Amino acid sequence: MSQIGAPQGGTCPKSPRSRTLRTVAALTSAVLAVTALAGCSADDDADTAPVAVQDNAPTPRDLVADGGTLRWAVDAAPTTLNAFQADADATTSRIAGAVLPALYTLDQRGRPQRNPDYLESAQVVETEPKQVVLYKLNQQAVWSDGREIGAPDFVAQWRALSGRDTAYWTARNSGYERIEKIERGKNDLEVRVTFSKPYADWQSLFTPLYPKQVMGSPDSFNDGARTTLKATAGPFLLKSADAKSGDVTLIRNPRWWGQAAKLDTVVLKPVPRADRADALAAGTLDLAEIDRSTAERISLALKDARAGRNGAQAALAHGPGSSITPSKALESWALAHGSDEEKAEEVRAARKKNQEAIARYASAQDTLATYVVRKSLEPAYTQLSLNGESGPLSDERVRRAVARAIDRQELAESVLKPLGLPAKPPGSHLALAGQAAYKDSSDALGGQDTQEARALLADAGWVPGGAEQPAGTKAGSEAEKKEGTEKGASEKKEAEKKEAEKKEAEKPAKSTATAPADAKKKSDEASGDAPSDEGLYIVGDDKPGDRRAVPAQAAPGTGTRVLTPAPAAALQGAALQARAEALDTRPEALEAGTGSAARAGAPQAVKPDRGAAGAYAPRGTAAPAAVPGAQQALGKDGKALSLRFVLPSGPGSESLRTVGDRIVRMLDAVGIRTEVTKVPDESFFKDHIASGDYDLALYSWPASAFPATDARPIFAKPEPASDGSLMVEQNYSRVGTDRIDQLFDQAAGTLDEEEALELVRQADARIWAAAGSIPLYQRPQLVAARADLVNAGAWGFAAPRYQDIGFEKDASPKKADKKADKRTGEKTGEKAD
Repeated sequence: MSQIGAPQGGTCPKSPRSRTLRTVAALTSAVLAVTALAGCSADDDADTAPVAVQDNAPTPRDLVADGGTLRWAVDAAPTTLNAFQADADATTSRIAGAVLPALYTLDQRGRPQRNPDYLESAQVVETEPKQVVLYKLNQQAVWSDGREIGAPDFVAQWRALSGRDTAYWTARNSGYERIEKIERGKNDLEVRVTFSKPYADWQSLFTPLYPKQVMGSPDSFNDGARTTLKATAGPFLLKSADAKSGDVTLIRNPRWWGQAAKLDTVVLKPVPRADRADALAAGTLDLAEIDRSTAERISLALKDARAGRNGAQAALAHGPGSSITPSKALESWALAHGSDEEKAEEVRAARKKNQEAIARYASAQDTLATYVVRKSLEPAYTQLSLNGESGPLSDERVRRAVARAIDRQELAESVLKPLGLPAKPPGSHLALAGQAAYKDSSDALGGQDTQEARALLADAGWVPGGAEQPAGTKAGSEAEKKEGTEKGASEKKEAEKKEAEKKEAEKPAKSTATAPADAKKKSDEASGDAPSDEGLYIVGDDKPGDRRAVPAQAAPGTGTRVLTPAPAAALQGAALQARAEALDTRPEALEAGTGSAARAGAPQAVKPDRGAAGAYAPRGTAAPAAVPGAQQALGKDGKALSLRFVLPSGPGSESLRTVGDRIVRMLDAVGIRTEVTKVPDESFFKDHIASGDYDLALYSWPASAFPATDARPIFAKPEPASDGSLMVEQNYSRVGTDRIDQLFDQAAGTLDEEEALELVRQADARIWAAAGSIPLYQRPQLVAARADLVNAGAWGFAAPRYQDIGFEKDASPKKADKKADKRTGEKTGEKAD
């Protein structure tokens, strides 16, 4: 992600030099690049598993050919090669993974594993009086200049990232500031790190590890590693970075002591997401993350290949030539060879243009059929962020109402089900299924419940009709207000009476032209022959905005119209907090609360099957009952309840905007109106999310292996600055509590792994209860890969093992096509035909 400067408006993040940077994952495929974060440490006996497995064509190394060049698409050329600077992006991380030491890498479950290429062992050897970690390095590990990797490199990185020397322009220093000293062990291969206070996430440190030539001075750190690295120590070397094309070329490292890289060369090519379909069709890429439309096009090409259709036949079946019927072709030929030379020339030019389009499409389909689509779920989730700094959402009851109005399951299915991916909404803000810290704590807030949402809104004072000012109301004393109200009501009544009299007087004045039609209509109605709309409705037309409001139900035995159970809503608020405090947040353990979702064992409401939207129901079928107050927007003190919903407008954001439309309808059902604003992708995050210029927004966070460290700045309670603004770090919802901060600090400071995990889960339950952000779905990961490319694709949680990526041995075109058929037999998207 490009560096975010000090945002404009009422809030500002901490300086990038002092804050922990956690990169925002892109909601659209074109913006907000993801910086890869480390995975989670814990025992392997946890009963959770990833929702989706990785899909990267795993192949034993002896079946992978030696040599070859991989052309791998990236979003942009790197602005720096230093992963610890604020403008580091996903390309920076990809290069670092191939050329620099990673002491720990992630497995398929998103958990860190010791990397034996660099570490023989690493463990806490002392806890009293101070925590001491002893690293034993692989004795063969050397930098590309021949120098051994050792304590001087650890020391240089610690000093650069500790935050003590502000001359270093660092983006994050979490964990390094806890180190007291680093010293050589018994020999040059041992490094002893002593901490000033306990640090649970010590495995997150020194990955990637830079040589002392980069970290040794502010100048080399700030500027020296932007376009080149003085030394590397991975399976690949950095050969060049082309300033003009943006291509970054990596070559096999001859000094690499581990298993040799299978590929000779890796070329990272900047290709915008919107251009990748064309680049793949031109055959200029071997591996690229893609969007759904590109995946569907590849799927269609493979389907044609399996059916024996070549590109030219495909173009006539569903491409540019599909609209040409025999009669149109004959007519076109006749005109092209007719006596009208001017018309003939025009038709011949059109025919030539169409033939060229058919040829391009045919060639593209033939090329796309040589790729496969590999799919999994990204280690990142999309959330609905609720800005609690000011306005209606500063009231936690309104935030909870918004959350209770959202059907997360429906949203997840709308995005993931068409892709054939599992659609289970995340139950945690701090980990994803498969990671050790994961536990579904969403019950601390509760699931979708329209009635509970309305109750919370009513308890907060937002009621139907609350936005209306009585006619004639004036500012002044209560007596004056009352008098104005009575006067206005009287005037309104008089106006209605005059209008009724006017309509009555106009009845005899109907023209003689319409009288026969009226008479016929009455006759038809009496005979039952006239077509009538009575008792007929269109399925799907019972939308909240189209329903007529019906009177609220009277309380039994009284004449009072009961809008919502406000006292119950208040009790529910207290119950939610109590739930978050509980260590056990299992649904069956939730005894508090007054709503149906909170009561243990309460039957779940079953949504009626209303049929396909747009279908006509049989005559006599009753229309769905209108929802009380749904037609009338809620208001309070004369002001309507309306929220600003900011969405990116770029070409890669269609799916996001579709999710936004669904959320708008869900909120409309409980009386919350939204004002949707679509902004350019480049300004979406910087000018709106970071600056706080929104009420609702959709964006993503990557899952972290070390939530106590990485997630704290995202959910930390905002602090007032001296100028009256808020220091939000990366908490762009501006919602937090002291207790959440304490739980994060306790989790980071304990060396008892199980205790740390439990503290993280408690923090997550409180984050749910605060309702500052609502996780909706895990992001899909779609990757186009050449059919013969193996050990590469949709990795999911796992870090790529660069030295194993390569092309399958003896992969002839026929074999590649057969392999493509086998790997894409499953659904990769909606039906393309």
